[in-house]
Amino acid sequence: MTPKIQSAYLAAEGLLDPLLKELDGAVAVHDQLVLSSQPARQAHWAQNIWENPVVLKIDSINDAAKQLKSLQRNWYLYSHTLHRRAKLILDKLPPVNFKPLIFPSSLPKVPPGTFTLLDENTLLASTKCSNPFPNGEAHFVEDKNGPPNRAYLKLYEALTLIGRTPRPGEFCIDAGGSPGGWAWVIQKCGAEVLSVDRSPLSPLIAGLKGISFQKRDAFTLLPEEFQREGRSVDWLFSDVICYPEKLYGWVIKWVESELCKNFICTIKFKGELNLAIADKFAAIPGSRVLHLFHNKNELTWINRATPGGNKQ
Repeated sequence: MTPKIQSAYLAAEGLLDPLLKELDGAVAVHDQLVLSSQPARQAHWAQNIWENPVVLKIDSINDAAKQLKSLQRNWYLYSHTLHRRAKLILDKLPPVNFKPLIFPSSLPKVPPGTFTLLDENTLLASTKCSNPFPNGEAHFVEDKNGPPNRAYLKLYEALTLIGRTPRPGEFCIDAGGSPGGWAWVIQKCGAEVLSVDRSPLSPLIAGLKGISFQKRDAFTLLPEEFQREGRSVDWLFSDVICYPEKLYGWVIKWVESELCKNFICTIKFKGELNLAIADKFAAIPGSRVLHLFHNKNELTWINRATPGGNKQ
């Protein structure tokens, strides 16, 4: 008897193995999509999670479209086989516009469901997915002139997912900030930012109003410096290249100090991936650890305050 599919997990390109190590109950793998007999759960290395998949038996393209429309209006295709047949089904569905976003933008109020063909007469569909971007792919209108590198797209994505950006009057720390892509985003949002790195910022970034720079090891920047000044930190950002354990040891000091309200930090890996350290970050109250579309061999840790000041 074939186990019932209760969830599905889409891995980013090249990151199927770490996702499989996270999951229990995998019953099939279709390219980058892992089908599981277990209920949906958080999986750090999943680019998108299908939370309520259903198997639909179809006898034609029109029948497939009719069954999908009976579930909801908006759909996006994950195509891994029978591409022409899958595209013909998609063409029978109401059109949905998925243009690249202009940052900052709000997420769609009604995220699309996702479907795929398992074989010619079997379709898997989920009306609820963990990521509001189609197949977890966050595309933005890119700025070719302002930022000094493409790392800014990670911050675009993370801030869009949480639905909040730094604001005028807020103070931010940008650890490992060189050459300045993240500081550029923060400054565009109107907040003040202190960038800390052993390497200098790009001159164009360093000259922007509201950006200051300290040449030092980012991990020597501790809450005590700001506590002595009676100053709080609204956001702590980090894209530091370091071992995850070192990053954890540093940020936990900031978390325990309760001096900073919001955190977005990249967890970078070299060689074999340490899943246990990702779990340690996720165990910090109010945290999410996820693989962004613009991450590579890395995860992003997000810990943020609600408008009322409590952690979410």
